Amino acid sequence: MRIGYLDCFSGISGDMFLGALVDAGVPARVLEETVAELNRAADLGVRLEISRVARAGIVATKVDVWIGDEKDQPRLEHHRYQPHKHGHTHEHAHENVFGLEHHHSPAATAVLEDSHRGLAEIREIIQRANISVTAKQTALAIFQSLAAAEAKVHNVDVESVHFHEVGAADAIVDIVCAAVGSESVSVDEWVCSPLNLGSGTVQCAHGEFPVPAPATAELLKDVPVFSSGIQAELVTPTGAAIVKVLASRFAPLPPLKVSAVGYGAGSRDFAGHANVTRLLLGISEPVGVNDTLASQLTSEVAADVVTVLEANLDDLNPQVFGYVMQRLLDEVALDVFYTPVQMKKNRPGMLLTVLSKNEQAGALSRILFNETTTLGIRTRQERRLVLERRSERVTTPWGDVRIKVASLNGAATSSPEFEDCRRIAEQHQIPLKSVMQEALRAYLESKNG
Repeated sequence: MRIGYLDCFSGISGDMFLGALVDAGVPARVLEETVAELNRAADLGVRLEISRVARAGIVATKVDVWIGDEKDQPRLEHHRYQPHKHGHTHEHAHENVFGLEHHHSPAATAVLEDSHRGLAEIREIIQRANISVTAKQTALAIFQSLAAAEAKVHNVDVESVHFHEVGAADAIVDIVCAAVGSESVSVDEWVCSPLNLGSGTVQCAHGEFPVPAPATAELLKDVPVFSSGIQAELVTPTGAAIVKVLASRFAPLPPLKVSAVGYGAGSRDFAGHANVTRLLLGISEPVGVNDTLASQLTSEVAADVVTVLEANLDDLNPQVFGYVMQRLLDEVALDVFYTPVQMKKNRPGMLLTVLSKNEQAGALSRILFNETTTLGIRTRQERRLVLERRSERVTTPWGDVRIKVASLNGAATSSPEFEDCRRIAEQHQIPLKSVMQEALRAYLESKNG
């Protein structure tokens, strides 16, 4: 199982997560192309600046969002930090209304005052963006979590929440890029460490509040947290929402064969404390899995465990089968298929089989009970062997297409991402097979020089 482990010993924010992704190997152009697509979809007028910086001696990647000539900054905390090695002190201003995380100059603030957006408008922007369906779902889930937290804190309806900067350009970029970037590393599970919240207070529009800020505290219910004593807000609402949506569990580092490490830098440089989020990517094998066969094949093959859900159906309207399959796949089932079977009383029926990650089996079972006529579901765990996979991107005359790539003993297999090809085929009214052939040709040409 390919694991992405977020080590949040200095908290997490949207820009720190993006920096860790890039530092761990996600091409910067993946994020830059996402920003370009958001600018096309909503005329946000934003751009990214990606740089290498040092935080307490650790070199990390810093991702900054610029709106016009202004760069986002951390919000005001009621203290001065100890001088770092250059002898500077850090003091930041921030107006916090409904989840604001950053400070801008008066000119940029005036622009943002015209950019307050409700959840419905944010949904429309994300839906218009030319990104994958899965990335859209992830981004929407993160914003939904933020809206629910703000609604609870302010005692208002979720749909009436109007974000200020969290709903404006910089946070839309943080969240949508986080969704696209996290998808591009192709992990099977995200795991997160306990979160270092920091301490002190922050100045919000409604007054001064202790760290964590109210929305952050609401988001982090049931999440293990601690404070190392650093006088700063280390976990922002956006950072909390990202890990709450992505991470299936919060735990110490599991046994892992690490393949990549990335450090995402925060905006501040504390004396004696590396203000970074660390991302480790690697292969983790579940307890009890016998990997002898996998090791006999190659190091490129890993052992994995999946949950299998099965139900026999002999009284379900045939029109419903396609809908149920799509619901299950939208909920990120690994695979769904039907097998014709002969059932009791000589009735023809269908065996519905769903392959699921262990942590998603419950949600998929609920769909089966809600959408089909079954009264029972059989479940079991099965071992499987999986090739390591990665995603690359190629350019066709009609747009970019992601290519899924796996290899075994030096022999690579590749296939275009179906949803990307289908979108292009529908948009340009050309045969789907032509798009798939062109994408594969472009990929092979890029590899053959």
